[in-house]
Amino acid sequence: MQHWRWIIGGGCILARLIGAGAATAQTTASEIPSVVTEARAIRPVAALMRPRATPAVPLESIPSGWRELVTKIVQQPTLTAHAGPEEVRGQFYDWLLEHPDRACLAWRRLGVPCAPITDLGQGRFGWTDGQGTNVSWRVVARGPELCIWFAEGQGRMGNLLPVVPAKAVAVLKYNRRMGLDGQPFITHEVDVYLQTDSKAAALIARLLGPAAPRLAEQGAEQLLLFFAGLSRYLDVHPDEAGPLLAK
Repeated sequence: MQHWRWIIGGGCILARLIGAGAATAQTTASEIPSVVTEARAIRPVAALMRPRATPAVPLESIPSGWRELVTKIVQQPTLTAHAGPEEVRGQFYDWLLEHPDRACLAWRRLGVPCAPITDLGQGRFGWTDGQGTNVSWRVVARGPELCIWFAEGQGRMGNLLPVVPAKAVAVLKYNRRMGLDGQPFITHEVDVYLQTDSKAAALIARLLGPAAPRLAEQGAEQLLLFFAGLSRYLDVHPDEAGPLLAK
C-alpha cells in the first residue's frame, strides 16, 4: 500500500516521499503545516466530476500539446482529493517548486526518510523503488501563482501483486502577501487527480475499499508538506539553506 501513494497522492509522487508525520524528525510541531483535506471515493473511470464554484484546473493555461491529455485525466478521474488552503512563510517556496530533487536532498540531510528524486533533464524528474514502481513527472503549466504537474508510470501495491499503470495530475494554486516584516507569506492548496484503467480501478477498490479516500488525503497533505514544511524550516534557519540545498 505504501508504494501506491505516489499515484494516489497526486501525480508527481512528491506526496509519497515522506510518511505522515515523518517531518517531525527535525522540525517542531509549529513548523509542520496543518492541512484540511477532502477526498472523493473511488468511482468508475467514466464518472463525471462534481461541479465546483470555480474551475479547479485552469485548462486555458496549459499548452496545447498537453491540454488534451490533462483534460482527459481531470474530467474522467478514478480518484481525486483536495488539500488546503494553508499559509506558510515563503521566501524559498518558488525555488523549491522548481527544484524538487534538491528539496528531497534537503529533507534527507535533515534526517527525514525520502526516496531520492532524480533530475532526468528537460524539466522531467523521476523516482523508482527498484521493486516495480517507476514514475516520472514534469511541470506542464507554470504561472506566478500556479503549478500543474503531469505524471505517468506504474506502481505495485504489494510484492505479490501486478504492476498497475496510471497517470495523474496535480494542480497547485497559491497566492502571496507581504508580512509586516517585508517577508512573503504563501497560501497554497492542491487538487490531485488519478486516472487508471478499469481493471486497475477495480483492483484498487477491492484491495483498498474505504481506505482509498484517506490514502488520497494523505498524499495531498504530503504534497503540501513537502514544500511548506521545508520552506518553513529554511525561513527559521536561513543560514542552513546553502548546505541543505547544495548538490
